[in-house]
Amino acid sequence: MEEGSSSSPSPSTHIDHSSIQIINEDEEEDLTTSIKSKMDSSIADSYSICRVSDHLLKANHHRRIYRPSLLSIGPLHRAPPLPADPLKYRYLNALLARTPTAAPAVLRRCIAALRQLEPKARNFYRQKIPMESNQFVEMLLVDACFVIELFIETEHPAFRRRDDPLVDKSPQLISDLILLENQLPFFVVDHIFRLVHIPIECAKPLPELASNFLRRILPGRRGRKKFSPEIHHLLDLIRLHYLPKNRRLHSTTMTTNAATMHRAVQLHAYGIKLENAHDAETPLDVTFVDGALRVPTLKIDDHTEVVLGNLIAMEHCHAECPKIVTSYAVLMEQLVKFKNDVEVLRDEGILVGSGYGREAETVIMLKRLQTGVNVKEFYYRGVCEEVNRYKASEGRAQWETLRHIYHRTRLGIAGFTLALVVLVFLFTGVLFSVLTYLLHHFQ
Repeated sequence: MEEGSSSSPSPSTHIDHSSIQIINEDEEEDLTTSIKSKMDSSIADSYSICRVSDHLLKANHHRRIYRPSLLSIGPLHRAPPLPADPLKYRYLNALLARTPTAAPAVLRRCIAALRQLEPKARNFYRQKIPMESNQFVEMLLVDACFVIELFIETEHPAFRRRDDPLVDKSPQLISDLILLENQLPFFVVDHIFRLVHIPIECAKPLPELASNFLRRILPGRRGRKKFSPEIHHLLDLIRLHYLPKNRRLHSTTMTTNAATMHRAVQLHAYGIKLENAHDAETPLDVTFVDGALRVPTLKIDDHTEVVLGNLIAMEHCHAECPKIVTSYAVLMEQLVKFKNDVEVLRDEGILVGSGYGREAETVIMLKRLQTGVNVKEFYYRGVCEEVNRYKASEGRAQWETLRHIYHRTRLGIAGFTLALVVLVFLFTGVLFSVLTYLLHHFQ
């Protein structure tokens, strides 16, 4: 056979290369779509918006921290309508009216974009949403535009209407917008944010505008930026601000006494200092250094329980989510068992806002936060073990305990003084008895 003939296909075995190329492109597109769908599904499973778990609701009867009272965002609390829900259309109009001639076209582009995002957005909620397509898309549009306009008016108050009834309800509005059950997927808000006109005065990334809106409840120094490549919703953004810089897990289990922190008063009794970690960026950066437990400031106000309670609920909605905020709640409840523990931490500047007369309220709140939680991996186990190894001598501890017990109040001081007087009288009586016996015996 000639050399050239072996390389030439016969007519009966002719291959249509163009048809193969077409088939391969179709298969490649199908495979890409399939992988992307699975990726979206995995993200939704890990970070989906869900209801607070039943065991947390049963354990915590203070359910107001999980339910919106002024405004609903997303599909979980739409019925019955809340007082401020009708105002969302006013915010939608304000956002689109900044480009009046282009408003109809922008509105159509937004609706078209949300049609494409609808399957992904529906999948982002843990439970099935019983809303027909038009209702769901309208909800996404109205809620996303409301949130964007709210960020704009907060960033530049000159855009705010003087007769806006929400102006005086900012604290309640913030509380509602950070609830786990009152969230909108952040990718929906971000997509609309890129389609509408944003005033030059507010030309900042959406995560920065959101953080500025939430700044009164965010920890750390103002201006700190800590954004992940993908933020899942507003509560997730808050969690990013709360997470410690060093996220290394300090433990694997919480089954021994070594993982228990002593009360603040007892720590003083053991000769362990309690210091305010002024340089910490988040309240969760609790460390033990050179005989001092360094605890960052925790501001106690009307938002504290709402923020921490919903962050804990978010961690319990997802089994694979590290229970770092939950561990913090457990640690603080161990530190603060009684009112005098609050006083110790307040004196050190660790608990701010728990003023005189609110000590019992602070103790109850911290106990409520960790009720019903499940911490298989206790983030602060290593810190607890270091503290326990550093305990001072038992004799000094007992003396320091007495000092803290009796020197905290005027009644304690009076009791301590009376005890000393009684001891002096007893010692004097014993001394006179011994001297009388000796004199009588040796005469």
